[in-house]
Amino acid sequence: MTTDLQSSVNALLSTVFDPRLGPAPGRDLVSAKMVGEVALKDDALSVEIVLPYAAMGEESIWKDRVSRALSGIAPGGKVTVNVSVKVKARATPASMKRLSGIKNIIAVASGKGGVGKSTTAANLALALAAEGARVGMMDADIYGPSQTMMLGTAGQAYSNDQNKIEPKVAHGVQVISMGMLTNDDTPMVWRGPMASSAMEQLLTETAWDDVDYLVVDMPPGTGDIQLTLSQRVPVTGAVIVTTPQDIALLDAKKGLVMFEKVKVPILGIIENMAMHICSKCGNVEHIFGEGGGARMADQYEVQFLGSLPLDIRIREQADSGRPSVVAEPQGPIAQAYREIARTVGARVALLSEDHSAKFPSIKIVGT
Repeated sequence: MTTDLQSSVNALLSTVFDPRLGPAPGRDLVSAKMVGEVALKDDALSVEIVLPYAAMGEESIWKDRVSRALSGIAPGGKVTVNVSVKVKARATPASMKRLSGIKNIIAVASGKGGVGKSTTAANLALALAAEGARVGMMDADIYGPSQTMMLGTAGQAYSNDQNKIEPKVAHGVQVISMGMLTNDDTPMVWRGPMASSAMEQLLTETAWDDVDYLVVDMPPGTGDIQLTLSQRVPVTGAVIVTTPQDIALLDAKKGLVMFEKVKVPILGIIENMAMHICSKCGNVEHIFGEGGGARMADQYEVQFLGSLPLDIRIREQADSGRPSVVAEPQGPIAQAYREIARTVGARVALLSEDHSAKFPSIKIVGT
């Protein structure tokens, strides 16, 4: 490959933008460092595009866009495009250590129970994996773990030779939960500090294997476990799950503000149970209200990640241990989760630059 060819490729790909990376039109492929190896192979121009977030579901789109941009300088107009994913780890605050085997931690929180947070967290983890990332799931709800059922990982977890807990693997996702260490009918009758300590041990003493994104299914509320996670663990960002209902939004706002107080970036808001579509007649009903999640995103100037329906299949599939993303991978519900996952991944990528000198020390006042 000649220097002139590389320069020509860079010049053309600097006019191709990734709309997910920053405000419109986004960031061009060259400045975003998404252009990998460029070579002439088999009488064709071969280009590697390296996505900084999980988005292999859009592989064909990227191949088409890059091929069209470069066809004018390729031998015979033939362009071969290879697309891959390489997720970077976000810089950690000076007061915290990066956890072994984990690049980025995404906390999924709601502030209130009953809004479908755990189901959303499970499908988000599966969607990130389907988009080409290495993903882990930690069930941080010590009192009411549910991911063992949702992801079909029931049964005892065991330690390895290094005295680390081996996570179970479900549908390509590494999973750990208190539900793997206790019986189904054993209640955790613990005070807050004990539950927080158990959550921290689950996180730090699990043998995570090169995880790009660790999705943490948070318990509802804004108590000890949430503060322990945000103060002692380098959380990359938080996703807030709510329904459009005013009472759910009230508590979701408290959860969002809590993360803001401890300087955890908000990756966005997901509106769950946004509408119900009648399976008989197709009539759309907004049972819990309409547009509440979008209004909350506007109020706090954060990303609105998308809406999900109130659909019996989501509940049935989660209860069976095969959530929507794996039960009906080509269905509209799975595609909605995957679009949300791509956006969340891009938001993490925008944070995954070295800003360690800008991290403040965490000090909570007036709470």
